[in-house]
Amino acid sequence: MTTTTLFASFDRYLPLDEAEKADVANRVVERKIKRRQFILQEDDVCKHYTFVAEGCFRVFHVDKKGVEHNLQFAAENEWIMIIDSFFNQKKSSVYIEAIEPSVIFQLSRPDLIHLFRTYPKFDRNFRVIVETRFAELENRLLQTISATAEERYLAFLGQYPALSQRLPNTHIASYLGITPEFLSRIRKELSRKA
Repeated sequence: MTTTTLFASFDRYLPLDEAEKADVANRVVERKIKRRQFILQEDDVCKHYTFVAEGCFRVFHVDKKGVEHNLQFAAENEWIMIIDSFFNQKKSSVYIEAIEPSVIFQLSRPDLIHLFRTYPKFDRNFRVIVETRFAELENRLLQTISATAEERYLAFLGQYPALSQRLPNTHIASYLGITPEFLSRIRKELSRKA
């Protein structure tokens, strides 16, 4: 896989010139990830900002009872990392796991800081990426405390339209905070209404 997809992701913000592309290409590491392979585990420090070129990942937490709670998904053309762990070099309280076989590009913290300092455009691009993810998480929190399960499912479909067919029901239900059986009832009710 080439870095073309990675470079194209910046076109949504501030496109890169040839010198910037060359510097990124020298710093990013391409990795092929197997299904169910972790790129971050609880108590590890998040050392990479990760771009998903192919595949899908989930961010999840395991509570004291051993129950998994999906917090976020990232698929093609999205960036994923744990902000607090990455920038503050703190242990992560969550996992990042591949749901499908995936191809990713990773930038280490020192390399990203180099790009920020050398090319102001990267500071702007990554600020927009972080702001977008932050807004998504704010909306998710608001839905969790004020929306019905059906409204949360419809919001999930709006945010992740392509993933509803790719993710197992158990992952979607965990993200919504409901059981897979209740998710099936919601889907049946929505199809009945349509």
